[in-house]
Amino acid sequence: MLKRFDPAEITMTPFMFFTGKGGVGKTSTASALAITLADQGKKVLIVSTDPASNLQDVFKTELTNNISAIPDVNGLFACNLDPEEAARAYRERTIGPYRGKLPESVVQTMEEQLSGACTVEIAAFDEFTNLLANPEIHEEYDHIIFDTAPTGHTLRLLQLPAAWTDFLNESTHGASCLGPLSGLSAKKDLYANSLGALSDREKTTLILVSRPEASALAEADRASNELCDTGIKRQLVLINGVLKNELKGDSISEAFYRKQQKALCAIPAKLAELPLYAVPLIAGSLTGPQSLRKLFTKNQSESGIAQEKDRIEIPSLQAVLDDLHESNKNVIFTMGKGGVGKTTAASAIAVGLAEKGKRVHLTTTDPASHLTHIFGNEHSFGNLTISSIDPKYEVEKYRKEVLSRVSAELDEEAIAYIKEDLESPCTEEIAVFRAFAEVVARAKEEVVVIDTAPTGHTLLLLDAAHSYHKELERSTGEVPESVKELLPKLRNNKETEVVIVTLPEATPVFEAVRLQEDLKRADISPKWWVINQSFYALDTEDPILRGKAAYEKEWILKVKNELAKDLAVIPWLEDEQIGYSELLKIYEKKG
Repeated sequence: MLKRFDPAEITMTPFMFFTGKGGVGKTSTASALAITLADQGKKVLIVSTDPASNLQDVFKTELTNNISAIPDVNGLFACNLDPEEAARAYRERTIGPYRGKLPESVVQTMEEQLSGACTVEIAAFDEFTNLLANPEIHEEYDHIIFDTAPTGHTLRLLQLPAAWTDFLNESTHGASCLGPLSGLSAKKDLYANSLGALSDREKTTLILVSRPEASALAEADRASNELCDTGIKRQLVLINGVLKNELKGDSISEAFYRKQQKALCAIPAKLAELPLYAVPLIAGSLTGPQSLRKLFTKNQSESGIAQEKDRIEIPSLQAVLDDLHESNKNVIFTMGKGGVGKTTAASAIAVGLAEKGKRVHLTTTDPASHLTHIFGNEHSFGNLTISSIDPKYEVEKYRKEVLSRVSAELDEEAIAYIKEDLESPCTEEIAVFRAFAEVVARAKEEVVVIDTAPTGHTLLLLDAAHSYHKELERSTGEVPESVKELLPKLRNNKETEVVIVTLPEATPVFEAVRLQEDLKRADISPKWWVINQSFYALDTEDPILRGKAAYEKEWILKVKNELAKDLAVIPWLEDEQIGYSELLKIYEKKG
């Protein structure tokens, strides 16, 4: 039996990082802890480092890069580290001192150099490290809680202090894709102090948030091991959404409880060595301070709501598959907030199209790829082939190609300059982007289904198209045809379909709305929304699960009537869709 999480019984360090697989409840649990500590009289700052932050939805207040007080919670402050806003401020700090002192042509060159996506990353990273290493901020707040992006993005963020420290220590040529290194060198102490804070057990706690699900626990285990290697040793595990007891005789309740207990009995060995805590399943919304205060309350109500009998009829995933097949779309994205089931939806669509006779290639742009969890190490199933974009492989491939192009034309000093530049952590972003463009280019020969990274990371990737043109020209002297063709292909609704995947809950729907608005600004118009893991589509008498089903209805109606051109639903399924044949069973379930 897992011990219930009680903040009063745990020593709280000045810095606390909440990380884990998308959709496990990082923002809810981080926010609930922030409110609990503030209610105890502590001065608390909660910070989102997620490019697709939903912290403002949870607290029902607008948030920016600037720290602001949270209404109705004395002592609680919050901010969102918006990468684009941080990049604008970073560019001005870097270039501003030279305006009017250097020729305009030189200033323009600097501005162009700092227009790349690398600058977005380092600017957001600068904001993050300033919070970790600025003594003035430490003195002002008792606790700083970081609500991070889903695991893959967070691993990169927390590994950056070491990566940039190494790069600055070894770099000698005086410039980088981020501009003059003389400016960056001044940050060596800041980055070193950040490393020190992350690895200090008295200062930093890593809180690995999971669900009682095999894939979420496996991801928490992976994150724990990788971050332990970076020096973050103080860790604990919050298993969120645990159903304490099943309702005997109710098949859905028994199946849900059985699935959770099976996952809990198979917790990875190393993860099981950490302190493990449970957070119970809540039936309703977790937005606003009042509802968040209930999360860690021992005697919270578990009563459900009577499920209404007037059912909303919604098509199943089969309708999406039939439409994609008939329209002959050859580039299909699944997009959405982390943890909503993009990988499952993408995999099911790919398998379904392959069964209909299409040649299909399924891939992922997610740094925390889950395709291997579904398909294992198999890469081919009849009409279906599978791949993933491996950042390490793509970086090495990119470096070799750049050096092979210039080795015959440049002297040793120039080649050494380029080699050093290619050691920048930004190189990974460029290499992954180019690989992404190459995968999309395969659509000339087959249907390409792309399981994307969580929303913010995906939008940064798509927004990067123009800026990466410049960066590829700078480093290689040319832009691949696949990159040139990328945006026109994505904007062509006769070729490309974006399927937005969400859950029937407030935060995932709000996030999906923002995603759709951003895509439309990029001239990409989604047609299908898919609501995944729906209890409304099932019949249950369990009070908690019935409460969840009743709560889902308003969000299903909102999507159906206001947000989506077309809507489909996937009911909650007991069995994980692991393997080709299991994915086909999704089409047998009707919402």
